[in-house]
Amino acid sequence: MFVVIMAGGSGTRFWPASRERLPKQFLKVFSDKTMIEETVERVRDCADRICIVTSRTHREKIESLFGEDLWIITEPFGRNTAACIGLAATHIVQRYGNVPIVCLPADHFVADKEKFIECLKKGSELSTQGLIVTLGIVPTRPETGYGYIERDEPIDSDSKTYKVKRFVEKPCLEDAVRFVSSGNYFWNSGIFIFTTDVILSEMKFLMPELHSGLEEIRKSIDTDKYDEVVESIYSRLRSVSIDYGVMEKTLRPIYVLESDFGWSDVGSWLALYELRKDKDDSENLVLADALLLDSRKNLVYSDSNRLTCLLGVEGLAVVDTPDVLLVMDLKRSQEVKRFPEILKETNKKNFY
Repeated sequence: MFVVIMAGGSGTRFWPASRERLPKQFLKVFSDKTMIEETVERVRDCADRICIVTSRTHREKIESLFGEDLWIITEPFGRNTAACIGLAATHIVQRYGNVPIVCLPADHFVADKEKFIECLKKGSELSTQGLIVTLGIVPTRPETGYGYIERDEPIDSDSKTYKVKRFVEKPCLEDAVRFVSSGNYFWNSGIFIFTTDVILSEMKFLMPELHSGLEEIRKSIDTDKYDEVVESIYSRLRSVSIDYGVMEKTLRPIYVLESDFGWSDVGSWLALYELRKDKDDSENLVLADALLLDSRKNLVYSDSNRLTCLLGVEGLAVVDTPDVLLVMDLKRSQEVKRFPEILKETNKKNFY
């Protein structure tokens, strides 16, 4: 089993701590290790080989974390998850032939490592039968920030493996409530398992432009033309997710494994606040040198050398970095990406 870790990201959801040059996977928000280090450690014992796909901008940072310990594949620029997975599958099939690959993001949270590994192994075994497999997370609330997977019948009476009926984009609250109450929907974890031959075959049928480019790249591997070819191909590719490009259109059966290992994509400062259990007696999450008086249910994060002081406030996120201070309503943390969008429009490169 090969594990492909997708380490792109633009750093908008954890702004200003994360930026384009330092997206979320490089933050230390759960321990003294970065999120990508935690992801690698989580799969190290079950993977025959770990491959990280990242951008040129972030390659040096990843090399500083892992040295030559891992196989790093570089994209000249991001073109979403379909190109990312296709590039990894192309390199793997060229070097190792047809093998199962697990594709997962670099910046997710998993509470129960053992259950997680069990799911990956089961999915890998199923993929050797020519199946596409995904992990569906048992929902705990009507979340509107996740995509959903509607399940069909189980493959047998004792199984928690189901045929996928359909993938559903992020819903409105009314639909999310209906999905969760029905018991027939999972959160889409964005974790997919298949063999290299299967995914490249699906791309050939459903995404011929991408597959044609990947074939050109494959022929250039281990030649002095490789970098030039990859640059040329990527400059022409559309940005398409694997969900939209393959999963929502394939005629091949997709199976979803019911998974309950304590998962989150940690998609906002609020999600981090809810996941961390080490809050103080006033329900403040303090990840900083801080002094809080008469203040409740706040998140304080700092990577500057300043002392952060709060007095008489509730429900705030205060994020202090050496060049940006963010103060916002914690419940509105999904909207924080508006700041880097505006900063890009005004060409203030230092801040996004």
